[in-house]
Amino acid sequence: QVQLVESGGGLVQAGESLRLSCVASGIKFRFYDLGWFRQAPGKQRELVAYIYLSHRTQYSDSVKGRFTISRDNTNNTVYLQMNNLKAEDTAVYYCYSRYDSEHWGQGTQVTVSS
Repeated sequence: QVQLVESGGGLVQAGESLRLSCVASGIKFRFYDLGWFRQAPGKQRELVAYIYLSHRTQYSDSVKGRFTISRDNTNNTVYLQMNNLKAEDTAVYYCYSRYDSEHWGQGTQVTVSS
């Protein structure tokens, strides 16, 4: 059974940092492309950051220079380091994986107060 479990969300003030983690089980992790998406109230889910099995990364323009995605294939974990958080970063953040199938985590809430 495939599981993606996120952690690390919370309530912070603008300018502070958070680190999200997503631990995967039931998949051959090292073969998967991985991503972080977010969904704010009343908005569509959007891509935040993506890391390919080659470790190449891509970011949305809104987080470029502030967020960093990384992966640890030994521990089946993908991270999202979020610095200089802004109120508009407030959303539920979802972990995503894709290879021969797609999987989503249950989400973790990030709230940034201004």
